[in-house]
Amino acid sequence: MTPPTSEQVASTAKPIETGTKRLASLDAYRGFVMLLMMAEVLRLKRVAQALPESKLWGFLAAQQSHVEWIGCSLHDLIQPSFSFLVGVALPFSLSSRRNRGQGMTALLAHACWRAGILILLGVALRSVGKMSTYWTFEDTLTQIGLGYVFLFALGLRSRREQVLACGSILLITWAAFALYPLPSAGFDYAAVGLSSSWWEANGLNGFAAHWQKNTHFAADFEQVWLNLFPREKPFVYHPGGYVTLSFVPTLATMILGLLAGGLLQDERPAKEKIRWLIIAGAGGLTLGSLLGGLGVCPVVKRIWTPSWVLFSGGACSLLLAGFYAVVDVAQRGRGMFPLVVIGVNSIAAYLIAHLFVDFIRQGLLTHIGLAFFRTLGTAYEPLLLGAATLLVMWFLLYGMYRKKWFLRI
Repeated sequence: MTPPTSEQVASTAKPIETGTKRLASLDAYRGFVMLLMMAEVLRLKRVAQALPESKLWGFLAAQQSHVEWIGCSLHDLIQPSFSFLVGVALPFSLSSRRNRGQGMTALLAHACWRAGILILLGVALRSVGKMSTYWTFEDTLTQIGLGYVFLFALGLRSRREQVLACGSILLITWAAFALYPLPSAGFDYAAVGLSSSWWEANGLNGFAAHWQKNTHFAADFEQVWLNLFPREKPFVYHPGGYVTLSFVPTLATMILGLLAGGLLQDERPAKEKIRWLIIAGAGGLTLGSLLGGLGVCPVVKRIWTPSWVLFSGGACSLLLAGFYAVVDVAQRGRGMFPLVVIGVNSIAAYLIAHLFVDFIRQGLLTHIGLAFFRTLGTAYEPLLLGAATLLVMWFLLYGMYRKKWFLRI
């Protein structure tokens, strides 16, 4: 059987009222997120450095980089979108498996198996090139895996219980940081990676200091937790400020996705679903920004603060509303086909981006030559080489799509 063309993908992208049919908009949104991650190969920061007078390249480079601590760039929305979509997809997955006759034992076993594979896969990818297993738990796959069984359990509960669980997670997470003692006077911040220049640009004072990089509740837990595992040298701090315990508020992000998935699965009119997604999105962005602006809780992606959950969850809800409106309701998903190719094989895309980029890049340099990628000048060499690498990655996924080779967990 020949795989569907872009026109067929568009023509079958209809509003879902039964709760069992696959939403094409989810694949398109997931593909968009994975494309942002894969597009790191464009190396826009190097282009911006070569063209320091260009505000455009500076802006684009900033959107392809994580903010240092407070705030948000487009790149910062990759992980929350991926986590959010796991929650959105769960109600459809549960309905599909129940329709195939799977009972509670089989459903729970699959959830535990999936969680375990995601955790181990995340650790394995971070260990590539290391002398031994690199035990940390802050990456996207591992964070999702750590919270997935809890998400599965909540997927079987009522919407009211899901809302209560999400609110409780946010409140408890906020209190754990807010009530934890601040570093004592004379604390050596350089010992945890905070140089004087970093502090001047990103340092937090007053109540917000409870969420300062590497000096908070979760960072102290991290020192104890990670040193329980075999390591080449004792763990002191993460250079990026990431922590294992971020999986708890990440679970709240997945619950927001779970609520959105339940909404899409409802039999209410599509326009009403879009309206609620927009209301939730605007509300999340506003509330998250207010909590950060008022000093109640800074918006920090790297430690997944409650205000970040609300802010990024709002952005994800708006993105979902847009993709759902265009692809499934307006049936104008023809131009989304390249994203769908990536989205239906997101785990394969993740692995290709992490394991084969250097191999592809070296192959292009060997067979095409460096001179070709300097056609527009050395400043644009990273961009052209990255674009060619990205194109090769997409065609690998397209080949898998045509062969119906889909990597599922």
